[in-house]
Amino acid sequence: MTPVRSQFVLILILGALSTVSPFSVDMYLPAFPSIAESLKTDISTVQLSLTSYLIGIAIGQLFYGPMLDRFGRKKPLYWGLMIYIFASFACAMTTTIDSLIWMRFIQAIGGCVGMVAAQALVRDIFPINKIAQAFAMLTLVIAVSPMIAPTIGGYLATQMDWHYLFIVLGVLASIILVFTGWFLPEGAKPDTSVSLLPTRVLGQYWSVLGNKQFLTYILVGGIAGAAPFAYISGSSFVFIELYGLSETQYGWVFAFLAVAMIGSTQLNHGLLRRFSNRQIVFAALSYQLVLGIIIVVGIWLDWFSVISFILLLFVFLTGHGLSIPNAAALSLGPFGKQAGSASAMMGFMRMAIGGVVTGLVSVLHNGTALPMVCMMFLSIVGGMGTLLLYYRDRNLRFKRIKSKANALATT
Repeated sequence: MTPVRSQFVLILILGALSTVSPFSVDMYLPAFPSIAESLKTDISTVQLSLTSYLIGIAIGQLFYGPMLDRFGRKKPLYWGLMIYIFASFACAMTTTIDSLIWMRFIQAIGGCVGMVAAQALVRDIFPINKIAQAFAMLTLVIAVSPMIAPTIGGYLATQMDWHYLFIVLGVLASIILVFTGWFLPEGAKPDTSVSLLPTRVLGQYWSVLGNKQFLTYILVGGIAGAAPFAYISGSSFVFIELYGLSETQYGWVFAFLAVAMIGSTQLNHGLLRRFSNRQIVFAALSYQLVLGIIIVVGIWLDWFSVISFILLLFVFLTGHGLSIPNAAALSLGPFGKQAGSASAMMGFMRMAIGGVVTGLVSVLHNGTALPMVCMMFLSIVGGMGTLLLYYRDRNLRFKRIKSKANALATT
């Protein structure tokens, strides 16, 4: 195998590992009505299986970071993928919504290892001058996931029973496990000096949270970044039940709206040549606030057709392709050696806040689109509020330093 082809195969495998969890979220969304009917419950309760999955991802990321350093890359990968495969087939055999919710949590605990390990393996496998290129290719592979997963899920939900969605996920993960064993290099060797003692691990994360810039932008990105989770949680009910789209049509709508975030991340590269990360974050949140008000009022007064609603959501979601990457860059900016812990904490916070928001969409379910769009809007309000408080605090500290300097100069 030539070096170019070998690198291409490695990127495909790493991309597949990274998309295990996104596929697990996006692929079963069109089947929410079928699952609710089959398990004799309502869609708002089925949404809790998404909440439990996001919470599982959040918790799992915190554990896998130290484990991948302590035991090497591939052993934790094997463990996690086998847990995921077991839980996927268990989801396919569930007969109650409670067991589905719990199995989804276990599925997430196993599946999230791919997200963490793939990034570490890129740093291990590729030479320094190729890492940026490898990450760009990996991002492109990952970006395809939200475009094709709901379409596949919509087709399966229409043509087959919803249980087969989880069988397909289990089979795909089994194939990824085989290719991981055959083709992926070992990566970094196990490091027995890495402590897995809870006090040591928690101490590392606590020191990361002590950095004010990190804490601010992790909250800005986490709270504002919860808006897409609110959309993901409520969109199948809104488009299938309220607007009358089929599962297949919903899959195509979801893929179209995924382009909003993917396309704006590409636009972000050009904007960074003229504007700073902070300016882009502030501008994106500002126009999302205005659009959020229009969307909430429009839903309240029943202004929108399905087409106009989709187009407004498209423009609204472009903001996340601009704000989230720049907030992430500002979060990780202060760190060198602690970048791994900071990255794991950032992933935990995003998924944990997203899990809370999807839970609220479920709890507030009232048979309209208002719970979904209100939580999307309030997420942006929370993100902007956090950002403005940080700017206010920073300006106050600057004024105090300036006044002390002036006082010293006059003495």
